[in-house]
Parts: sequence; structure tokens; C-alpha cells
Amino acid sequence: MRGMNSVPDIKLNDGTTIPQLGFGTFQIRPDQTQKAVEQALEAGYRHLDTAQMYRNEEGVGRAIAASGLPRDELYVTTKLNNGYHRADDARRAFDESLRKLGLDRVDLFLIHWPLPTRYDGDFESTWRTLTEFSAQGGDGRATSVGVSNFEPEHLKRIIDDSGKLPAVNQVEVQPYFGNEAVRAANASYDVATEAWSPIAQGDVLDDPTIVAIAERLDRTPAQVTLRWHVQRGDIIFPKSVKPERMRENLALFDFELTADDMAGITALDQGDQGRHGADPKTMDWIPDN
Repeated sequence: MRGMNSVPDIKLNDGTTIPQLGFGTFQIRPDQTQKAVEQALEAGYRHLDTAQMYRNEEGVGRAIAASGLPRDELYVTTKLNNGYHRADDARRAFDESLRKLGLDRVDLFLIHWPLPTRYDGDFESTWRTLTEFSAQGGDGRATSVGVSNFEPEHLKRIIDDSGKLPAVNQVEVQPYFGNEAVRAANASYDVATEAWSPIAQGDVLDDPTIVAIAERLDRTPAQVTLRWHVQRGDIIFPKSVKPERMRENLALFDFELTADDMAGITALDQGDQGRHGADPKTMDWIPDN
């Protein structure tokens, strides 16, 4: 445990652990990031998720420094920018992330998107480069390495090519888009599933099924949805800039959903029609740097 006694750790396939609940920083503006992360750390979060493409690693780093918390009480994830898949670019970008975060290592470093229609379809070499940073066979500046938005065929390709398993696959999962084929592929390789956009940017919070469960349990729809993820074994990192919402999102471990509750929420899955984010099979966006 890293400071949150009620938050369980998930064991990863490389023998390390990750807190099941963290604080996400996607779409938090750079000028708001330090304050938001400081408030999250004060609320009790010890798992922070950022990315090069969020452009807020420096704010995360300033908040970590200001917190005075011991480094081993924190779990920090960042991700490779889509524009830096080539090996030398990835190495330079990783060095830059460490500089911006003010850290000598991160706990988890991910390929943000596979980009199968870019770089001649070669994301295998990008994965091999990430393994250079891993504590398992690399220089240890990333305790664990993994991927994000990888489809089953993408996972198979990098594992067949390198013989090395990513520790996690961070993908869109929420009640309207259960992403069950990817979750099953992850499980088959003992790769942990991290669920981004766990409440579909709020779109599921008015759903009658979720609202009815929340009313019965005297919980909020967000808490019910996040608890659904927890009981399925997903790692989640909801985002908010409101301290009261941060605290609410932490309060997930003193109640349970019934099997019928779980099944009812799972049945909301709309397949690809429920997807909110980009499709990893076609996503090819590279930001201006």
C-alpha cells in the first residue's frame, strides 16, 4: 500500500504492484495541474497518471516535490508521445519526462497508442525500446513498462516479437463500452487492465440502471460506476479538479455491489457504438510538438 490503507494493490506480471485506484490528469490544464495534484495528494491519492501528450508533467512534478512525500509512497505513470515512436526519439522523450517530473525513475511508462497506420506499422520496435528502461532487464528508470490502447492483435505482435509481456494495457473501459475482447486478451497474457474514461466523461451518470443502484445504496452514480470497475479487477484513475469529488472517488472500498448490480451495469455495454474515444485500429493523430 502507498499511503491509502483502504486501496488495494494489484499485482502485476513483473512481480511489482500498483494501487488499484489513482488520480488521472487527462484534460487538466497545465496551469491547473500543480494545484489539482496537490489537492489529490492531500486527499490521500498516491497513484498519479499523466502523459507527455497531456503537457502537464511539469505540474505533476512540482506537486510531488511540494508534497514532501517519500518517493516510495508514490506510484507515477507517464506515457510516450505519439510523435516519438522511433527508438532514439523515444529515448530522448523518456529522458525529458523524467526531467519534467523531477524524478530519477517512474513506476510505469507506457506506449500511449500503437499507431498501426504510422511508422510503417512498426510498433514492435517501440516496445523493444521501452523494455530498455524497465527494471526487468533494462536500466531500471521505469520500474514497469506497458502499453495503452493496444488491441488483441497488437498485444500478440509485440509479445511474439520480443518475448516480453507488458505489465498493463491502459484502454477505454466504461459501462457503455466494456471492451471485453481486449480485457479477455489482457487476462490471457496476465496483463492488467487499466480503464481510462471509467465513467465515460460523465455520460453514464444519468443512466437509470446506475441511478437506481446508487439510490438504493445511498451512493453517487460515480461511486457505483467506479465500484463496478473495482469489482471487475480494473485499475482506475478518475479525474477531477474539485476536492470534494476527489474525496468521493476515493470512497469505494466500504461497500459492495451485488451480483445482480454487476450484471445490470455490464449489460449496458453497447459494443463499438458505446466507444467515446478513438479506435486504436485507425487512430493516427500525432500532435504538434
